[in-house]
Amino acid sequence: MAAAHILNPPPEPPGKTASVLLAIAMHVLLAVFLIYGIRWQTQHPEAVSVELVSAPPAPAPVAEAQPAPEPVQKVEPKPEPKPEPKPVPKPAPPPPKPDIAVKEKEKPKPVAKEAPPPRADPLAEQLKRDAEQLKRDAEQVQKKRASDELDKLKADQASAARSRDIADYLGRIRGKIRGNIVLPSDVRGNPEAVFDVTQLPSGEILGVKLKKSSGHAALDANIERAILKSSPLPKPEKPELFNRSLELKFRPLED
Repeated sequence: MAAAHILNPPPEPPGKTASVLLAIAMHVLLAVFLIYGIRWQTQHPEAVSVELVSAPPAPAPVAEAQPAPEPVQKVEPKPEPKPEPKPVPKPAPPPPKPDIAVKEKEKPKPVAKEAPPPRADPLAEQLKRDAEQLKRDAEQVQKKRASDELDKLKADQASAARSRDIADYLGRIRGKIRGNIVLPSDVRGNPEAVFDVTQLPSGEILGVKLKKSSGHAALDANIERAILKSSPLPKPEKPELFNRSLELKFRPLED
């Protein structure tokens, strides 16, 4: 019975081989980690090559129950010293902009072609000249009319002034003669007698002529004697008003 048991050992429980290999690998990794941690504190890490060797076949298990393996104590690695932060280099300042900006070359402007001058219309030119001539003629007519009206106004004013001066001159002559007239007592109404008198520039009377009778002979005779008695007659204030021949009118009731 024992011999049969030795020749034909019982089959190993499944998963035992994998557990053993996993335990060995964990121990190897732990040893590597401890060695690497100690060396990291003193010098730069070097490349570590690990050669994995397959484990020899485990001895035939004994049928008796084996004690449970002791739990592996985990060794916490020491904290690695934090490297000091390197100073961040400041960025280089941007290159200064050039003071003078390079201007873009101006594009040449297209040269506009000169339009040909419009052809002159002879009819339009003639109408334009005629219109300008009519305008000038109208201006000349207007100026001439204004000038004529001004001349007429001046002439009327001068004539009115001359008439006033003549009336004043003749009034002074009649006044002097009237002062020398003796009216007849039998004169009825207010008859008018007209005489033409010829005089010298000095006012001396050269002749008296009855031009229109009053119808009363005695009155006509008295007026003629008064004219001759009034010589020399008053002179005009303006020499140009002198007239050699005078026409004098008299009425008995005239002031």
